[in-house]
Amino acid sequence: MRRIILSTESGADLPKDLADKHHVQVIPMHVIMDGQDYLDGHLSVKEIYDFYDRTKKIPSTSATNVHEYQEFFKKIRMDFPDSFIIHIGYTSKASASFQNALIATEEIEDIYLIDALNVTGGLTAVVMYAVTLLEKEPGIDPVHFLEKIESKVPKTRLAFLPGSLDFLRAGGRVSNMAYLGGALLKIKPCIELVEGKLVSTKKYHGKMSTVAEKLLRDYLHQYNIDRQQIYFIYSIGLSETIKQRINEIANETGFENSTWIQAGAMISTHSGPGGFGIAGIEV
Repeated sequence: MRRIILSTESGADLPKDLADKHHVQVIPMHVIMDGQDYLDGHLSVKEIYDFYDRTKKIPSTSATNVHEYQEFFKKIRMDFPDSFIIHIGYTSKASASFQNALIATEEIEDIYLIDALNVTGGLTAVVMYAVTLLEKEPGIDPVHFLEKIESKVPKTRLAFLPGSLDFLRAGGRVSNMAYLGGALLKIKPCIELVEGKLVSTKKYHGKMSTVAEKLLRDYLHQYNIDRQQIYFIYSIGLSETIKQRINEIANETGFENSTWIQAGAMISTHSGPGGFGIAGIEV
């Protein structure tokens, strides 16, 4: 029986303990700060926040390139000869990474790519669905396996509240006028993935302790999320009190498992400290 190996990008924010436990291979994306190119994961989120505090600028992010993918997949094939590789990628609508992976695998056999049309916890949700399915059915036919993963992509829902508008303004994602109005009214825009694109869908007013709970209740009202698993995403600075309240609501609404994911550089660069998000898969 040929082994199936799963891989994804660092932009999934897949916790290292889960990646190690389930042998998911993770390739880093890039963060460019102060003219220097860092592999995602080699630069802490705190360093990004410190950089913003000093300069009022945020780093930029960039895709994994074709050569890096070629070397990455080559190493997987060397480590796991005669394997099928299934790569679940960062949304092609927000990064060139998926297109670069396609180019890199043109001459590689027995490798399949899935555009998850999602990022951070949404991408992790798809990866972990694949992990769970593979553990339940280790002998599953690769084509059938692919079909089951792909069927979950349009059912994966991610919603995220940035910690502040400062980082969105620094990145040019909100105008100075919108920033001033938002800051005065304590507005927090909800960012969701719509057909793979990051879109601002709603606006919440008030403190994060209030709007995080409101977001979760709205999210659960709007989407019929599978109660077996939900993911919560946070950027450094989100209070433990908010996390505890979110856990209470997850328990009250029947979730069997909830997993907290720390937003890495790709998301934290835009969300700023204290951000909160939710990801799950609809039944």
